Amino acid sequence: MFSGPATGLWICGPLMSLISTAVIGQGSSTELAALGPGTVFCDNMNLLFMFLPIATSNMVATSLAKQDKYEVQHQISILLFVGFACGVLMLLLTQVLGSWALTAFFAPKNAHIVPAASKYVQIRGLAWPAVHYGLVSQSVSLGMKDSWGPLKVLVVASVVNGIGHLVLCSFLGYGIAGAAWSTIASQVIAAYMMIEALNKKGYNAFAISIPSPNEFSHIFSIVALVFVTVFSKVAFYTLMTYFATAMGAFTVAAHQVMIQMYGMCMACGEPLSQTAQSFMPEFLYGTERSSEKARMLL
Repeated sequence: MFSGPATGLWICGPLMSLISTAVIGQGSSTELAALGPGTVFCDNMNLLFMFLPIATSNMVATSLAKQDKYEVQHQISILLFVGFACGVLMLLLTQVLGSWALTAFFAPKNAHIVPAASKYVQIRGLAWPAVHYGLVSQSVSLGMKDSWGPLKVLVVASVVNGIGHLVLCSFLGYGIAGAAWSTIASQVIAAYMMIEALNKKGYNAFAISIPSPNEFSHIFSIVALVFVTVFSKVAFYTLMTYFATAMGAFTVAAHQVMIQMYGMCMACGEPLSQTAQSFMPEFLYGTERSSEKARMLL
């Protein structure tokens, strides 16, 4: 009863991107082409911070296995700080360097796509702090073996995103800007709902603490190899989009459609990873340790 709902969690993100692709593609091939680099600087960059949910699930599940509620709250507090700090950093980078980076990304013959892509990135960037704060809150629930709560939140967010796209893009004609506003509205709503869910579990989602050097080192030891792996994937997908962009607007538009469909398929294996992260600490560090169950889970 955990992996099934967790599958929905991983599909919701690619599904929202696919909604943007489908709606924008019906209105303008230029804006569809702009979505390619736009999603590189939003969704792909967000993948670099996948160490946040991994560290959160691992550390929270380990603390729960030790039945230490104070330690659980402390782990949540330091990880919320790390998530919020990463969100603020990304907000500043996208607002200050976003247009410059997109201009460098595009080939000269595709310079006409830059304004649309820049508009999309600038709007999406406003939600970074909320996105990362909500991501940590969601991962706390997963670390507590609750996958239904986050799934319900993301279903609501997906519905809001879909309605927003229809209203702002299809009916009001705001195009790629409407897609960006719809997406960040759904992300902020999801973050708020996850924070409220965490508070209802008896933990303070607004209590943040600056990690000590030893705690930073511990987080790094958990996520270092994962970060290298994810960084390699992001670099590869970014390079693919860069080459597609150099081939012209229609090519990068077609690439955007295919990469989003590919992302939907790639999400299917992630729930197994999340299941291991949530359940393994109990078998390794809990009061009822079981190496046999740990091996079976593997």
